[in-house]
Amino acid sequence: MNTLQMAIADGMTITKRNALKIRRAPDMLGGVVLLPIVFVLLFTYVFGSMIELPGMSYAEYMLPGIFVMTITTSAQITGYTLTQDLQKGIFDRFRTLPMSPSAVLTGQTVSDLITNVTSIVTMILVGLVVGWRVHSSPLEALLGFLLLLLFAYAFSWVTATVALALRTPEVFNNVATLVSLPLVFLSNAFVDSSRLPGPLKPIAEWSPVSTLIQAARELFGNTSAAMPVPDAWPLRHAVPAALLWSLVLLAVFVPLARRLYKRAVSQ
Repeated sequence: MNTLQMAIADGMTITKRNALKIRRAPDMLGGVVLLPIVFVLLFTYVFGSMIELPGMSYAEYMLPGIFVMTITTSAQITGYTLTQDLQKGIFDRFRTLPMSPSAVLTGQTVSDLITNVTSIVTMILVGLVVGWRVHSSPLEALLGFLLLLLFAYAFSWVTATVALALRTPEVFNNVATLVSLPLVFLSNAFVDSSRLPGPLKPIAEWSPVSTLIQAARELFGNTSAAMPVPDAWPLRHAVPAALLWSLVLLAVFVPLARRLYKRAVSQ
């Protein structure tokens, strides 16, 4: 078996291992599924009754934001699992086995991608219940979901890098929460970013989260001609900008995570 075949086979083995861990600990998956469901119901039936948008329902405006919030939350499973394995010494056991060094990170991020698929399917069902609909072509909708999953995969490498730098589950959870919540709420997920005051407006408009949300809205047809046209370049060209953000995150954090992993297992 050559190096590439070994890396793929070992990565699939680690993916299966992590998927079994989630199945045996459903609270991990429940946390990333139940919280977005709560937000969908809360924002739709409480805040949605007070927020009026020209030419569209608040549910259709909000659901792409919930999709992105779900994948950023799910990505934390990658980091949390890595810190747990590092703390328990499982990395040391892997180091003694004849396996590809890249298999641990690849398997972890791919299993996180499977979790994201489950979460997004759940959000679709909940969204249909509260009135969300796709108004674009099937191809555009498919591209929208693929773009969400690509960003989810890239963001998993970000959390893997942070986890390998911090190394303890408790610290990682605190840092991940402090970072992920502002990323989502300081964006156009729930309100129009152009209405944010002062320096918050450019921060939200140039955020990768806002770009991805805007791209999802365009690909799902959840936009209205009556809504103001965004001024910021990433929001005016949301689909290519979101794709570019995903590729940049992968280019930066994949080699960085692998370097930190090698350092972790060598100590």
